[in-house]
Amino acid sequence: MSAIVILSGSPSPLSRSERILYYLGDQAEQKGFSVKYISVRDVEAEDLLFANFKSPKIKEIAADLEKAEGIIVGSPVYKASYAGVLKALFDLMPQDVLRGTVSLPVMTGGSLSHLLALDYALKPLLGTLKSQSLKGLYFQDSEIDKTRENPILDDDMLTRTKKQLDYFLEQLKSRELV
Repeated sequence: MSAIVILSGSPSPLSRSERILYYLGDQAEQKGFSVKYISVRDVEAEDLLFANFKSPKIKEIAADLEKAEGIIVGSPVYKASYAGVLKALFDLMPQDVLRGTVSLPVMTGGSLSHLLALDYALKPLLGTLKSQSLKGLYFQDSEIDKTRENPILDDDMLTRTKKQLDYFLEQLKSRELV
């Protein structure tokens, strides 16, 4: 089955973004997909700060991303964009690290006014790395309860999430058939 990498750009281990990503990963695993979780917190801060391209962890993450058939990338919205630590990590990746992958961008924010960060920040970043980015998902903080197994509170958002995840998984399956 297809290999999916879930990459969390959240600097906080207890974030809403992180909880949504684990939920999506659990759903993909239940449908038979192989999932590997990576967090920006897995990388030493010095390696990111000083752009250590030779870091074993950076090389490992690059290899995981290159092998992935699909990637789900999530970040909270900070200053109308994704987390800076996520950008620092992607800056250390090869230019075409996501070539041939389908990506599902996911962002969380305090209000609908941050919705455009998905289209104007995260999706262009994934495109620069040569990924085929899907529509993506944006969650308002009020739609998430990070203490629940299913953290999505809003029924309409849960329906949209399932549709986007199913479409993402279908894209991966169709690539296996080629």
